[in-house]
Amino acid sequence: MIHSDYKTIARRAYFLISLSLLLIACNKKEDTKAVTPNERLEQYLITQLDSANYFLKTVNDSVTLSKAQMSFINARIAVKKVEPILSFTDNQHYKTLFQPHILKIVEEDATNIKRISPMGFQVLEEVLFSDSIDWIEVSKQTRFLKNRLRLIQANTSLDYLKKYHFLWLLRDEIIRISTTGISGFDSPVLGQSLVESSIIYQELKTYLSWYESDFNKNELYTKWVAEFDTSSKIMKADFDLFDRYRFIQKHTNRQFELWNQTVKEWDVEFPFELAISNSAPSLFDSATFNLGYFSDKIWSEISKEKISLGKKLFNDSSFSIDGSLSCSSCHQSEIAFTDGLAISKNQTRNSPTMKYAGLQKAFFYDARTGSLEGQIVDVILNETEFHSSIDDLVQTVKGDSIYISHFLTVYGSEPTDLSIRNAIAAYIRSLSPFNSKFDLSISGKKEMLSAKEINGFNLFMGKAQCATCHFPPLFNGTVPPNFSESEIELLGVPEKYATSNAIIDDDLGRYNIFKTEERKHFFKTPTIRNIALTAPYMHNGAFQTLVQVMEFYDLGGGDGIGIKLEHQTLPADALNLTEEEEENIIAFMKTLTDQ
Repeated sequence: MIHSDYKTIARRAYFLISLSLLLIACNKKEDTKAVTPNERLEQYLITQLDSANYFLKTVNDSVTLSKAQMSFINARIAVKKVEPILSFTDNQHYKTLFQPHILKIVEEDATNIKRISPMGFQVLEEVLFSDSIDWIEVSKQTRFLKNRLRLIQANTSLDYLKKYHFLWLLRDEIIRISTTGISGFDSPVLGQSLVESSIIYQELKTYLSWYESDFNKNELYTKWVAEFDTSSKIMKADFDLFDRYRFIQKHTNRQFELWNQTVKEWDVEFPFELAISNSAPSLFDSATFNLGYFSDKIWSEISKEKISLGKKLFNDSSFSIDGSLSCSSCHQSEIAFTDGLAISKNQTRNSPTMKYAGLQKAFFYDARTGSLEGQIVDVILNETEFHSSIDDLVQTVKGDSIYISHFLTVYGSEPTDLSIRNAIAAYIRSLSPFNSKFDLSISGKKEMLSAKEINGFNLFMGKAQCATCHFPPLFNGTVPPNFSESEIELLGVPEKYATSNAIIDDDLGRYNIFKTEERKHFFKTPTIRNIALTAPYMHNGAFQTLVQVMEFYDLGGGDGIGIKLEHQTLPADALNLTEEEEENIIAFMKTLTDQ
């Protein structure tokens, strides 16, 4: 819950920012010297980071708490104004500035475990707006931020940017706003992400004005300006009441449309594709993602023939040691490629869905492999699964003349362990149709959602905070807009359903990989797509119904039911959702079932 006094301070700060921007605009002299868009972007980035540094200095120099808080907000806004530039050109530094207030663990291998204390704007926000202010910590955080901003400034050079870079930069921010910006992802205390997004839309309008001469027709540029202005205005709304569904449906989709038109009008050719396809029509479409981005690069191209071959391999039981087990044994297509069991036969965990499994950067509940091709090795070798070997797999496939013919057609050579695994992975990557009732509705293809379901989505994205871990459009832990990292979390899942005096499940999760103490009970965030078909829930199948799942989250996860864990990443505060609100969220989640 955001304190009303904090909202008042924030509103006052944003008013002053708007006033100062207006004064600057009124007094700005026209520069007669021709300046390239790249030079403008670089100059603007450096200028705003200078402003941020100034305001961070005044945080410590302020004589009253309210002035220190306002200075913090001004500093954050200054950086947010260049978020589109900074996040695209220097993503690692951007993520460092806005990292969450949780201990960061970097596990290179068992002998190289780094523990990094959280620093940055999110941490400073929580410290500066807490009931008891630790001024030593405030000084520590502001010093870190100032030093980091100076480092960024000293190493900034944007003269390499091409038009396609700018277009990627622009679309990245459109995606960021519609996936994490409207959810409050990086403003957990003040909840100012909507206001910040409003300001960023005005900044995008300014950036685009530096490319106005590149438009063949003024009509398209004018449409962009109108869209940015409208979106900026709509964003000035109450966080809990903001209609995120209509915003994405009416405005994010419109921005994708304008972006694609601009690519065509500017006659831009992209050298390659990022996670999002260069021709993606919207965020919720089967053509949105570049599947090759999530595959081993040696064979990133995915064809119908490869998918068909992979499906045949997926359903073949001859690869297991006794010929009784195939991939489809635990991943049955009729129940979203799960098995309906709390714990899969002879296993220790629940069987995850294969739907949308290819669109992530970590695999297994403990995130121990980084690709589907790597995951398949584990399944083949596991004594309680296929209990076979890679050599035996290859020999079995080579012993089938039909398989050899297919591999010659698809790969141009006889089957190898790499091509076999790639084919299976290609089939799994194809299981991402984006054709649910929700997808068809929010993309504007067909209005199919009820008011209850729409409200459920808005709650999911806002008050209930679900989308701060289950990011749209995948609704898993793969973070947009780069989709380069799949997050793991500590929720405090009990051994069985309970609402009090619960006992933590004995599965240590990620800890088992490197024995990192601070990673006990951490698990990867799975997708909630097709959740109506994938009961029971959690890594151990502890919850039989979605009502139980919602109750667990509403109470604050493990902390709310008596499980006290130092590193729980789920906020321990109760959400205080009403029964009707929980029902609406469940109604929304059920719309994510593929047709």
